Amino acid sequence: MVNTHTWTVAEAKAKFSEVLDKAQNEGPQRITRHGRTTAMVIAAKEWDSRAERKGTLAEFFASSPLRSAGLKPHRLNMKLKNPEL
Repeated sequence: MVNTHTWTVAEAKAKFSEVLDKAQNEGPQRITRHGRTTAMVIAAKEWDSRAERKGTLAEFFASSPLRSAGLKPHRLNMKLKNPEL
């Protein structure tokens, strides 16, 4: 399980270098304002691995569990208006 430490905005501002170090070495760091999470600080390496594209959109749809659900999409017979630019 990922260790997440929680910081208030004031703590995070005062100890920003420590927040960054902990994000790098210990996992995501949660920043709160008035008791509510407002931001997360995560290591760039972790962000890159999570944001990395895995496969194509076609592969995503092909592997969807809804593919065999028997859904039958239909088109609406509507004429679209030409927007005035």
